[in-house]
Amino acid sequence: MTTLKTAVIGLGNIGQAIAGNLAKSTRDFIVADRNFDRAKELSEKWGNHVQADDIAHAVKNADLIIPAIPFGAIEEFLKQYASDLEGKIIIDPSNAIAPDENGGFKKIIGAEESAGEINAQFLPENAKLVKALGTLGVASLAEKAYQNPKQTLFYASDDADIDGEIEELIRDNGFDALKIGGLNESARIEVFGDIHEFGALGKTVTLDEAQQKL
Repeated sequence: MTTLKTAVIGLGNIGQAIAGNLAKSTRDFIVADRNFDRAKELSEKWGNHVQADDIAHAVKNADLIIPAIPFGAIEEFLKQYASDLEGKIIIDPSNAIAPDENGGFKKIIGAEESAGEINAQFLPENAKLVKALGTLGVASLAEKAYQNPKQTLFYASDDADIDGEIEELIRDNGFDALKIGGLNESARIEVFGDIHEFGALGKTVTLDEAQQKL
């Protein structure tokens, strides 16, 4: 299996955690942000196998795209870059949440809906969406990577033919990978889901512990 050209789009907290983890692997990848100087500065910090680019070129040149951007911006992103995203893999780490009035968060879509299924409606032709890398809070995503024993990241996908690429990406983030099923299971690994850190699961888990939850 050849490692796909990978791009992390957006260098907020989640994007930085994902890119920082990938930088500890041997994977070459691109980082892009609306602020190119910021992307350049961070790429230099992460090492010489991380390349900064502008968003349009990054989307065009990569095969596996990680839009680490808010849920509300995913639809516009998929539509704006539709022609360059055709046939590619999009890793969706978003959670459809917003601050509530009590210092916490609330779900901003229906209780039974998921960001994964909603975003998949706007996929360009032949593109594949995978729900992954958003099953932990940003602190755990950064701090629990490359632990011994390894912790687990769940993912959901309708396309079994790309499972190998997704699990390689998750391993390069410093975690074991465990598929829970198709995108119709996405709500389980989003905030408030039964196997999300900020849901019924309530913590990170090893692969053995994760398999007992499915």
